[in-house]
Amino acid sequence: MAHTLLIYSAIITLGMALGKVHVKGVSLGATFVLFVGLLIGYFQVGIDPVIIDFLKNFGLIIFIFAVGLQVGPGFFSSFKQGGLKLNGLAVLTVVLGVGMTMSLYYLLSDKVSLPMMVGVMSGAITSTPGLGAAEEALQQLSSISDVAAEPISLGYAVAYPVAILGTIAVMAGLKYLLRVNIAVEEDALRKATEDKDKPDILTFRITNDAIDGMTLAQMKARFGHEAIATRLYNGEETFIPQGDTVLHKGDIVLIVTSDADAGQLQTMLGEQIEHEWKDDDNKLVSRRIVVTKNDVNGKTIGDLHLRSGFNVNITRVNRAGINLLARPDLSLQLGDRVMVVGPMEGIKYAERKLGNALRKLNEPPVVTIFLGIMLGILLGSIPIYFPHLPMPAKLGIVGGPLIVAVLLGRFGYKLHLITYTTISANLMLRELGLTLFLASVGLSAGKGFMESVFSHEGLLWAACGLAITVVPALIIGIVARMMRMNYFTICGLIAGAHTNAPPLAYVSAMTDSDEAVVAYSTVYPLVTFLRILIAQFMILIFA
Repeated sequence: MAHTLLIYSAIITLGMALGKVHVKGVSLGATFVLFVGLLIGYFQVGIDPVIIDFLKNFGLIIFIFAVGLQVGPGFFSSFKQGGLKLNGLAVLTVVLGVGMTMSLYYLLSDKVSLPMMVGVMSGAITSTPGLGAAEEALQQLSSISDVAAEPISLGYAVAYPVAILGTIAVMAGLKYLLRVNIAVEEDALRKATEDKDKPDILTFRITNDAIDGMTLAQMKARFGHEAIATRLYNGEETFIPQGDTVLHKGDIVLIVTSDADAGQLQTMLGEQIEHEWKDDDNKLVSRRIVVTKNDVNGKTIGDLHLRSGFNVNITRVNRAGINLLARPDLSLQLGDRVMVVGPMEGIKYAERKLGNALRKLNEPPVVTIFLGIMLGILLGSIPIYFPHLPMPAKLGIVGGPLIVAVLLGRFGYKLHLITYTTISANLMLRELGLTLFLASVGLSAGKGFMESVFSHEGLLWAACGLAITVVPALIIGIVARMMRMNYFTICGLIAGAHTNAPPLAYVSAMTDSDEAVVAYSTVYPLVTFLRILIAQFMILIFA
């Protein structure tokens, strides 16, 4: 055991250290652990293969589950509005990649086996979970047939660095081919209409005679859109308006609404002005409160009755860095940061109601994690029968935990489960699982690494990987530009569709905009899910 821990620690330490080396702003990150593992595995260091196999699968499950918890809350919302278009193009990228892989296989079937080509494809799209799913499917298939359990991680290792360079080359090529002017692209982003769910905070002076004498509730009913009046100044005092508050000409009101509705709201109320709203401990105070109480998890803002009972208004909700409009039907989740406005006594009550105990968020949801892993493994073990397959397909130890993690991340609060993990805690789980998996893959495949890489076979894998990376990315880039997408959005789409994070550093160096990161985050959950299932099905159907 001491020998095993020593070898694994050495591989991970050296791999992570080398992975931090940047070449023109790009690094391989944790993937360097794989290459160090391959190198050490070549010398046959005498670790029991059973232990290697266990650590590989355990690390993969931890990694996949942490990814699922992270992307779960935004998985379904990513299909709304512009996200639907981006995810559609990402799915097309996946289809083109699979088509390219199968075309190369039939063209080179006498030189490259189908399982090895799937390994090359996983490297070409930098899909570590896809590699894990393919290896599991191949192991299942080899146990009931004469299909050899090949070390397909060799193809992955050869194609991975080529994929990073190829993706960056595509981005640079599209910039030249599409004649992109960075300044023009940034200006277009600034002028573009922002997402409707992003709140806008505006101050109006009521000048419309039709509004004079109306209650706030009547005004909101007439407006027909979501708007939250957070403060009102009537010339004498500032207070939080209620539904029965009567509005008068000359009143100054602070309203939180979506940017898309701001113009219509101004037409209805009057002129938009600048007004200095000051906090007064004896009158109104604004505070940011973090939701940390379990019994608030999953409740809507309306369910809390803060406004009617304690004259406290929730104006904004920040969830994972994204500002959301505080609608009454918005369900709160642990870790949400809400901006509340009201008298000091009401603010104190809101803190007691919502929690605001930051230490609470530091408690890891261990029960949720291992309950989810247990359910995920059970789900992954259920056989799914398809016609003409040699054996029933299974989601396996990759697909099962991923699906359960996504569902728990999105709906776990309805079961009163704590699914929130801090960004640092989630990243720690992911990196721990990923490095264990990559070190294990390297150790198990290291024996034939040198001979394969520096051979005609290795060069062929690298060429196939480059084609699988470049051709779909170029096609999607051109199609997206024909749909008038911004260059930075296209780059984020390509990186996300290839689950390839390092090229984001390349495009991020061009601009201060986070548009590429937003596009990447939008398509990453669905693509990760598809890559895992497709890699498995390609093995089961065609091998």
